[in-house]
Amino acid sequence: MNFATEEIAEGAGVIVTVPGSHLDASNVRSFREALQPLIEAHSAVLIDLRQIEFIDSSGLGSLLSVLRNLNNKQGELKLFGMSKPVQAMFELVRMHRLFAIYNTREEALATL
Repeated sequence: MNFATEEIAEGAGVIVTVPGSHLDASNVRSFREALQPLIEAHSAVLIDLRQIEFIDSSGLGSLLSVLRNLNNKQGELKLFGMSKPVQAMFELVRMHRLFAIYNTREEALATL
C-alpha cells in the first residue's frame, strides 16, 4: 500500500492519507507493513480516512495495533475525516472511545 505522507512542521509528526475506499482483510496486511516505518520514525501519526468508505474488524484491529504501538512509545495517534459508515462502525464496536477522532485535518493538527 502506498500512502501519501506529509511531514508536520518542526518534526511534530506525519499525516498519512490512506488510499482506496476500504480497509479490510484484503489490504490490512499491506496497510500495517507500510505504516510500520512511519510509526517507528514519528511520535505523532495523523491518519486521514476521508477516502475510506468501508472498514471491517480487521481494519479496526490494525488501527488498534497502531494505537498500541504509538502508546508504547508515548506517541499519539489521531484519526480524522471519517465517512458516516466508518464512524458508525467505530461507534458500533465502541472503539470511538479509544481513539482521538476529529472531523477535519485542522482540528487534529490543533491538538498537537
